Amino acid sequence: MVSTLSEHPTQTAGHLLEQLGTAVVLLDPRLSVSYANAAAETLLAGSGRRLPGAPFESLFRYASLNLHVLQHLIPDQQTLSDSDVVLVLHDGKSMTVEFTALPIVHQGNDALLLEMRQVDLIRRLNQEQMQQHQLAAAQQLVRGLAHEIKNPLGGIRGAAQLLHAELHSEALEEYTRMIMAQSDRLRGLVDRLLGPNRPGPRDWVNVHEVIARATDVMAVDMPAGVSIVKDYDPSLPELYASADQLEQVILNILKNALEAVGSEGEVILRTRVSHGEAIYGKQYRQAALISIIDNGPGVADALKDTLFYPLVSGREGGTGLGLSIAQSLVHQHAGKIEVNSRPGQTQFTLCLPYILPESTPENAPEIVPGAAPDQSREAL
Repeated sequence: MVSTLSEHPTQTAGHLLEQLGTAVVLLDPRLSVSYANAAAETLLAGSGRRLPGAPFESLFRYASLNLHVLQHLIPDQQTLSDSDVVLVLHDGKSMTVEFTALPIVHQGNDALLLEMRQVDLIRRLNQEQMQQHQLAAAQQLVRGLAHEIKNPLGGIRGAAQLLHAELHSEALEEYTRMIMAQSDRLRGLVDRLLGPNRPGPRDWVNVHEVIARATDVMAVDMPAGVSIVKDYDPSLPELYASADQLEQVILNILKNALEAVGSEGEVILRTRVSHGEAIYGKQYRQAALISIIDNGPGVADALKDTLFYPLVSGREGGTGLGLSIAQSLVHQHAGKIEVNSRPGQTQFTLCLPYILPESTPENAPEIVPGAAPDQSREAL
């Protein structure tokens, strides 16, 4: 069914469209912009003078929706709807929108009416809730499983140890040694699944020094075709955290990023200060953002909803423990991990709030709003 827009959008209908919070764009049959309301100008980072006449496809650096599909909607009189379209503008801004395209007749001519509504904030809140549920469910499952495994496992190892002491045959002792070794391996796996129950010793930590230690470890086996780019905010205040556990989190995520790019690619390490950050429904005055960005193939769709579950891995031979442990450690610091992935760019962001210890040391640095981020980029 074809809709008809009888009035020119800059007249009666235009006044109503300008009041909408939903971005509305009108395309001609060549898919060039003939009208965009105020919400569309804000969404597309354009102006009322620049957008009209511009090919719609030229407004984006990347779109998860194949924009060429729009060409067939007018002749086929079909409507297109997609609730999960990722758009990246030329300034690098990325967003997720609900997208609807509807063929209409405007002033006697065929046209395509687009509606776009940004859903990043809603998705972000949903992702936070899902992560909390995932973490709680995983911890409950793993702790129950660990209890059921560790008790009989200790008995098996103890019995093998006693049997080993009674044997006087090298061939038979080899079997008992194997039983003890495998029991120790399984116990170690269970301990890794459980992770630390509480944060390690905390102190004022220079985040960039922690990142440097992690990159030094990974640089030993890093392929020559892979580069690590540092994009730091030098005004980032020190963070009251467990340096060892924070380093472990960065190592786990950095390792995944390097494995994603393979023998050739780029990994960006970026730090920023965020003001007025909401984490799991609680507002913090400041938070440190540590982003690890790779240009690999992206996270598989089948893994996106279970990415932080233990023993879930998209890599052959992977244990699936790295991200689960990282999430647990960040959660113990009242923080969160955000993930945004598409082909060619995957970004893991650690969001760690600045929380003063109960007894603040006299030498604690003053936490003040950071200066404008330093946009300089240094490649290793």
